[in-house]
Amino acid sequence: MSIEQYQETFIQTNFADRIGGANYGKDTAIYKFEKIKRAKASAKQDFPNIELIDMGVGEPDEMADEGIVARLAIEAAKEENRGYSDNGIPEFKAAAAAYLKDVFRVEGIDPVNEVVHSIGSKPALAMLPSCFINPGDITIMTVPGYPVLGTHTKYLGGQVYTVELKRENNFLPDLNSIPEDIARKAKLLYLNYPNNPTGASATPEFFSAVVDWAKKYNVVVIHDAPYAALTYDGVKPLSFLSVPGAKDVGVELHSLSKSYNMTGWRIGFVAGNPLVVKAFSDVKDNNDSGQFIAIQKAAAYGLEHPEITEAIAAKYSRRHNMLVDALNSLGFKAEKPKGSFFLYVAAPKGVKGGRRFESGEDFSQFLIREKLISTVPWDDAGPFVRFSVTFIAKGEEDEKRVISEIQRRLSDVEFEF
Repeated sequence: MSIEQYQETFIQTNFADRIGGANYGKDTAIYKFEKIKRAKASAKQDFPNIELIDMGVGEPDEMADEGIVARLAIEAAKEENRGYSDNGIPEFKAAAAAYLKDVFRVEGIDPVNEVVHSIGSKPALAMLPSCFINPGDITIMTVPGYPVLGTHTKYLGGQVYTVELKRENNFLPDLNSIPEDIARKAKLLYLNYPNNPTGASATPEFFSAVVDWAKKYNVVVIHDAPYAALTYDGVKPLSFLSVPGAKDVGVELHSLSKSYNMTGWRIGFVAGNPLVVKAFSDVKDNNDSGQFIAIQKAAAYGLEHPEITEAIAAKYSRRHNMLVDALNSLGFKAEKPKGSFFLYVAAPKGVKGGRRFESGEDFSQFLIREKLISTVPWDDAGPFVRFSVTFIAKGEEDEKRVISEIQRRLSDVEFEF
């Protein structure tokens, strides 16, 4: 039977309201990433002999370091690593605590009670609301932003209040704009720096203000930091936990996906407030049985070698420099971020003497369908598009070729801003 035929059976009426209830699957709206997927397919069909340059992908373009892969192979062959790991092995927790100290200057993290591994950051974000959210409770999120914590807040009957990230505030949320009644009712505040999609970085002063705000309103801070070690031009990696008082109000989530090219390995950790870590560990224990021990041991090796991330960051920094220069030569006002592999730029208003762009999505569709350059649009807080420097290129010369090709394809039109 087809999906449509099954929609006429009792299965259709049994779906939970949180995913659409009896109307699940019948929504005809096409979401952003599906539109991108369709536009890419159409462009490839219309121009089969032209390379589609994918600047929208949000994951590394290379494999994990050879040392990490070798350690996995060694550990995977050991009989003692075959079983469940539950809430993690001591070696990984110790490596995570040492990593926070060595790379981020975070002192005093107890690996036993203040660190727990996660099968990547996404599942951790999905589980954390179960530790805190009752029906009617509020999670404060930023837009644009990564929605998982908010989605699961709603699944649990909670509410989401959003704060816009604006250029005039360096893409940091204005905590003072949050109404008093919302702040006092909120349970969770979600932050993500360096930020996806804006590429913005936080400052110690901002994090200190977050700690003061969280203490004033009794709100738990969840800082999602998968890009925290990817910083450029002499900027030192910054952890929320390095700020005095941060451990009193929240936790930080780290992932090896972006900083170690280990996206598919699904390994990260939650660190910080021991009570939050304990609660997350209990919820996690009822959701999974832990990541494969060999992967944890290979990840521990990676955390002990931060120079791996430094080399990755050098590559992204080089690519950012070239991309920023190319876009600005075409009239954009792109600014190199201090961290992450994302470049967030305001969409033009149109092409001189030609079509207009009413949104970032309009411009993104133009880039894909007419220039075979894929980006991701963000219109939550103004018309922007996100470029990613994780595009496929084999070496510096190939990087230069890709960026030069982008510049060439866009140079036959004059954009209006």
